[in-house]
Amino acid sequence: MLEVLLVDDEPFILQGLQLLIDWEKEGYHITTASNGGEALEIIKERPVDLIIADIKMPVMTGLELLKALRSDLKSDTYFVILSGFAEFSYAQEALRYDCTDYILKPVEKDQLMEILSKVSALNSEKTHHRQDVLKKEKAYMERVLMRLLSGKYDVNDIEYISDKTSMDDEKCYVEIQLDDLMVTDETLDEDKKAQLAKVYSAALDYLKDDAIFCIRDISDSEQVFDIGFIYSESMGKRLQMTSKEYLNDFLDYLIANTNLPLTMLIGKNVSGIRNISKSYGTANMLHSLQGFREKKNIYFYEEEYKVGETGLIICKKELDALIAAIERGEHVEIRKCVDDFYEEMQKTGVTGSTMNLNINYLLFQLIHLASELDSEVNQEEILRIISESTSEEGISRGGKTHLCRMAYAYGEYISQLRKNVSRGVLGDVEEEIKKNYASNLTLKDLSEKYFVNSAYLGQLFRKKYGCSFKDYLNKKRIEEAARLLRKTDMKIYEVAEAVGYKDSDYFVNKFIEAMGCTPTKYKKNI
Repeated sequence: MLEVLLVDDEPFILQGLQLLIDWEKEGYHITTASNGGEALEIIKERPVDLIIADIKMPVMTGLELLKALRSDLKSDTYFVILSGFAEFSYAQEALRYDCTDYILKPVEKDQLMEILSKVSALNSEKTHHRQDVLKKEKAYMERVLMRLLSGKYDVNDIEYISDKTSMDDEKCYVEIQLDDLMVTDETLDEDKKAQLAKVYSAALDYLKDDAIFCIRDISDSEQVFDIGFIYSESMGKRLQMTSKEYLNDFLDYLIANTNLPLTMLIGKNVSGIRNISKSYGTANMLHSLQGFREKKNIYFYEEEYKVGETGLIICKKELDALIAAIERGEHVEIRKCVDDFYEEMQKTGVTGSTMNLNINYLLFQLIHLASELDSEVNQEEILRIISESTSEEGISRGGKTHLCRMAYAYGEYISQLRKNVSRGVLGDVEEEIKKNYASNLTLKDLSEKYFVNSAYLGQLFRKKYGCSFKDYLNKKRIEEAARLLRKTDMKIYEVAEAVGYKDSDYFVNKFIEAMGCTPTKYKKNI
């Protein structure tokens, strides 16, 4: 609905204008004022799309209101002068101040309808133009932000962004991800993209004018579906909230409005936009190490990495021995090394910061070890998945039992890499899908059957086929469904069951996505 303000000092004229047409049906909501001064106060309080004002009124005339609107308020609100005077000089002066139209009393219905149609058309054109400008500005802003996050910005980027935010305000990088435990490789990529689009839309609604600092699909990993956001301390202050309160409220809003499980990672606070790449780097560290932190919806870098005054100690001897045991896959030796590590930590007076530093050293060394055997997949992601999959309810993440389980599983993974199990396993899996595509195949079941880590198998699949295992399986099923529709007289539900879909409606939706039409239309066209 467009907001229209009717201004006239004669009550019967205002009443006549209100009754002349069905304003709501034409897409307008009415407010009235008895003179230009009263109208100006209304406009200052809330936006108005169209003003129809009498030219001659007490306190402030229609022309004076128009001048104030254009000169003082810098408003481009549509303005129609209403007058009983036919002198051309009035119209001339009104047109000088960008008056939309000029009509004489008494107002006729057709004349008023014509003006409303004109205003609606102009408003639609203005809205489209504004959306186009905002879209281009947002796209450019995203490129500037990406350069800032990478630390590869130039003076032009700084000049551009200085108009959008306080340069020296304390800031941090915020990562918002679909929860990895709920969104697995078994979920179709299209479904993940749709979920992320839902989260992004909710984020823009919450951020309002600050939405220009929000970027979708910021990660360069095909497996991470995320949104990046640069938070400034002033955003919270405007709402009289601390940074922590604002970000918690932001996350609660996203979860409530999408009904999706989400994780938020808050990078280190830095002084000014020029240092935002440092905050971005610390948020990425949080992502890599989630598997060794207690499961939460939101992680703050400052809370996860608290450094004590006494300094930090790395138990390098014990950890190097543990890494060697993991590399050899010796379970008994792994258990002994974990015990030795925790015993040494107790001697040094373990703190959260010291434990984190030691765990970080261990994880980075393991990633390096795996990368030497296969550098083409995301080893950080595989380590995190292994770490999370070996953590169960009641077992503290990063505790002794969890560390042992993770080390056993990672040792087996290293052994698989060394034997180059990927060489033939993809061919075996592809053959399995060809034969049993209608069965309830899962990546986990296939990884157990062919003795390969499921996270690694998922990445191998993406590397070779350019899609997830689930997408590949779905593609094979649709291809076979299309063949059955071409070659047989089977009914749609029979075809769905034959290729592995228990839900016919779901099958139809997936068929439309892949083939661009319903199974019925496809069969008819053939």
